[in-house]
Amino acid sequence: MWLVAIATSLGVWSVPACTSATVDQIDYAVDGGLITYNSTTVAGAASAGPQAFSRTLIGFGYHGPDGQIVTDHDFGSISVVGRAPLVLDYQIADAAVYSDGKPITCDDLVLAWAAQSGRFPGFDAASRAGYLDIENIECQSGAKKARVSFFGDRNIVDYEELFTATSMMPSHVISEKLGVNITDAVLGRLGPADEVIGKVAQAWNTTWQLDRGADLRYFPSSGPYKIDSVLEGGAVVLVANDLWWGAKPVTKRITVWPQTADIADRVNKRVIEIVDVATGSAGSLITPDDYQSSDSPSGGIEQLIFAPTGPLSETPARRAVALCTPRDIIARDAGVPVVNSRLNTAMDDAFDQAENVPEAEQFARANPDAARDALGGKPLTVRIGYRGPNTRLAAVIGAITSSCAPAGITVTEVATDAIGPLALREGQIDVLLASTGGSTGSGSSGSSVVDAYELFSGNGNNLSGYHNDQIDGVVSALAVTADPAEMVRLLAESAPVLWADMPTLPLYRQQRTLLSSKKTYGVAANPTRWGAGWNMDRWELQQ
Repeated sequence: MWLVAIATSLGVWSVPACTSATVDQIDYAVDGGLITYNSTTVAGAASAGPQAFSRTLIGFGYHGPDGQIVTDHDFGSISVVGRAPLVLDYQIADAAVYSDGKPITCDDLVLAWAAQSGRFPGFDAASRAGYLDIENIECQSGAKKARVSFFGDRNIVDYEELFTATSMMPSHVISEKLGVNITDAVLGRLGPADEVIGKVAQAWNTTWQLDRGADLRYFPSSGPYKIDSVLEGGAVVLVANDLWWGAKPVTKRITVWPQTADIADRVNKRVIEIVDVATGSAGSLITPDDYQSSDSPSGGIEQLIFAPTGPLSETPARRAVALCTPRDIIARDAGVPVVNSRLNTAMDDAFDQAENVPEAEQFARANPDAARDALGGKPLTVRIGYRGPNTRLAAVIGAITSSCAPAGITVTEVATDAIGPLALREGQIDVLLASTGGSTGSGSSGSSVVDAYELFSGNGNNLSGYHNDQIDGVVSALAVTADPAEMVRLLAESAPVLWADMPTLPLYRQQRTLLSSKKTYGVAANPTRWGAGWNMDRWELQQ
């Protein structure tokens, strides 16, 4: 993990080549839905919410152009008080205030911890990574500082990943809605609080749904932009936050558009200035003369995620589907190598090789005969779903359908804009074709250790419901390991187990396409789930 001076993100990428009039509006297309303001729920983390709201709900850091953590000094600072156990002091800037005028306080950290620690029931959080290792938070309700103490043996390496952009929701919204002091309830000052916490969890799960007509009083911003409106079709309009205490955003209004079938047409008509999507997902996205385009690898792994119930709940059925999936052809058509990584998403050859174990070889290319044998000759019908439209994933389904038919496996394609992690969890599909965490975009947190928790027992984005004590031990050990050699050893130890159990089937590393008008400055790709939106307050469109 790297710490980078914030000036880096505000410098090189924001300097236009010449001086001319600046346009006050930019249209930005992303490759998922905008279904909730809360990007830490299971559905929210897999949506395009992180791409849209990284400069609307800020934190102590955000993910820069290489996925690294950039310290956000506008928000506050972190001090290491102790190492054994790990103790951190968080100081929120005195000027930090929400767009509704309410101060940003340590209560927001307490709510984020309660929601994501797994200690309190009812919260539909995507990941517990890092938060489950926190033993206690010291916070006087309404104060600007908090002390966070970790369990004695949990000196986690990537602690900078906690309490970052989009990870903290405005606690005062729920506090006022329910008439409770969340910090007192969470920290036990109200005595037995199960009923209160249950109500808090329900409100945290549901308050911030982005429906047209949503009450935007519940959607205050802590960053340079705030939500102005939700349009028909799901686009979200962001405008400059007049209570923002830092450098004012360059562009006053940014409209974020969820992916639809007409992205290429809208680019050709010059009504979209920036497009940040998975390569190939929007079909023939031809770059007009006055636009520029670049492709780059993300930290997300495109994969098949098998449902915990239904026809693929048993290991032999999952292995059969994996055996007839033409992973080599799918990766070739995407123009990238096959990836065998499940617990490591880092773009590092040494770590990639750790999971390239002999057990993976039998799944490198389709073997319908072996798939039929795994099923004992019985037919199998599976519903494979993905968020559509998506040209690349449609081609993947086509390849699997053709390859698995000789094995007696019938594939039914399910593609709508409503398909995602919840569809898999609710049994609407048997397999979800998506990136890390079930995401339409990159899905990566920027930390391989945090991403590895998608196969940790009880984690929200463990969509296959996988449980294996050995894998839990490996993931837990990775979180406190800084030695690369030990990390490689742990990954190599985990791989044969995961190929035997087959909770997911990795296919290839998701590539990203960033397309922008040549009159737009300050735009930079990002391999994490936050995408190009990481610095949208520095974007500038000139006439």
